[in-house]
Amino acid sequence: QLQLVESGGGLVQPGGSLRLSCVASGFTLEYYTIGWFRQAPGKDREGVSCVSRSGGATKYVDSVKGRFTISRDNAKNTVYLQMNSLKPEDTAIYYCAADLGITVQDMCVMNRHDYWGQGTQVTVSS
Repeated sequence: QLQLVESGGGLVQPGGSLRLSCVASGFTLEYYTIGWFRQAPGKDREGVSCVSRSGGATKYVDSVKGRFTISRDNAKNTVYLQMNSLKPEDTAIYYCAADLGITVQDMCVMNRHDYWGQGTQVTVSS
């Protein structure tokens, strides 16, 4: 079965950190461009950060630049999102997605991709 599974979400205080993981099973992640997306209640899903197949190119939405870092370990079939200096407005369900033959820029802008995970809840609150 081909799937992506996210983990690492939780409840954290403002200013805290979390690291999300996205593990692929049933397929080899290194051939795919990967993106992290989030959806807050009542809002559209947005692309947060995306990374190329090699990890050499990345893209971030302006609101997380300097705070979030995307990385990938193709040997472990895993992509990470390190989130620092978290703010209440970062509260959302976070999803990872994988797509073939797409640029990093297009990955973060488009909302239809080959594979999606089930999501992990991130709540930033005091």
